[in-house]
Parts: sequence; C-alpha cells; structure tokens
Amino acid sequence: MGKRAAEPGKSGAILDIFTRHVAEKGYDGTSFSDVASELGISQGLIVHHYGTKARLLDALHVSYMRRRIEEAEHIVAAFSTPTERLAALLHASMLYQVHDRNRTVAFQREVARFAQQDENSEGRKLRRHYIGILHGLLDAGIAAGEFRPVEISIRSLLIFGAAQWAWTWFEPEGRSSAEQVGAEMVDLTLGSLLVDRTSLPRLSDPDGPLVAAVIEIISAAEGTPNELPDA
Repeated sequence: MGKRAAEPGKSGAILDIFTRHVAEKGYDGTSFSDVASELGISQGLIVHHYGTKARLLDALHVSYMRRRIEEAEHIVAAFSTPTERLAALLHASMLYQVHDRNRTVAFQREVARFAQQDENSEGRKLRRHYIGILHGLLDAGIAAGEFRPVEISIRSLLIFGAAQWAWTWFEPEGRSSAEQVGAEMVDLTLGSLLVDRTSLPRLSDPDGPLVAAVIEIISAAEGTPNELPDA
C-alpha cells in the first residue's frame, strides 16, 4: 500500500513505515524490529524518536487527524453552503481510501483502540474538533432551512462513523470506485437531511465539479511529509 518513505532514520520515515505496517497487519502485528529492518536503522533509533510503540501509534493518530482537520477547513472555505460543504466532506471520507490509503486504513483498523485513550489526549481532542466541524455544518444547514431539524450530536457521530469500516470491504481495484461509493454516501446522508432534494443529483455526481474540487484539495495535502520534528 502507498509509497515507500524517504530519508531513513528520520522521524517522518519511521512514522510512514510504521503506518503502512499497521495498515497491512494491524497494531498488534507490527513490531519495531520490522520497521527498523525495512529502514535499515536500529530499533534504538526508533526508541530515540518515539519512545514506545504506543507513543508511535499516538503520533499516527495525531498526524492523521491533523491532516483531516486541515483538509476539512479547506473544504469548508471552498464551498458556499452547508449542503455543499457537507457533501464535499462525505465525498472526501471515501476518497481517503485511495488518496491517503495507508494512513486511513491504519487509523480505521485501530479506531476502537483510539477510543480507549484518555479524553484529554491530543488525538481524542482532534477527533472532537473534527466532529465539531460536522456538528457546525448540520447546525448551519438547519438554521439556513437547507436541512430538516435532526438530533445534531447523533447525526455528527453517525456521519463520522459511516466510513470507519470501509477498510474492511472497499477494494481500490474493485467494481466500484471511491468516487462512486462516495456518491452513494452523499445520496444516503443528504437524502435524509435535505428539505429540497433537487440539488442531490449534482452533489452526489461522482464525475461532477464538486468531487473534482475535493480531489484537488486532498491531493494537495498528499505530498506533505508525515513528520513530527526530529529530536
């Protein structure tokens, strides 16, 4: 899955290789030994940068959520209505299965483990921030008369969780593309929210300009190094 990391021995390269191993084998199946062997470094250098395997997983969690929040903020800025913004975030949630697959699968495989972290951990705070963005869009959509009145807290959690199991069944080379699956998610979610559904075909179009704009936003972030400062 994904690209091989550059700059062996750097904290970002360690995190990238660890992330790919977690995506492929899960946290329990990933070892410092395997990561060090692939990078041609000592396990001690990994310990120097991250300390423990649990802290390396924390770094994965934090780096993933920071990137998703940054992209969500770009998406919100790129579109003018709550409906368009929510549609774009829904499309993005499936496009990550292709455009940031290693990190996405690693995050989703371990989402239950992340949920057990301390409420005040940075990763949990970032997840609440992201869900807060969804909460705000639902609130704004209801206030603007675009969405039916719903229980916002529950809907926000349902939307965040909707794509979390996609790693177990989505195949990048399978019958349906990420764009097509995203279109179904938009149709399902917005179809239950919109007061006026006439815009739904445009918003859910897998080949439409909205999806193209989302791909441009998340592709721009793809080349950003997955790195924390070196010690």
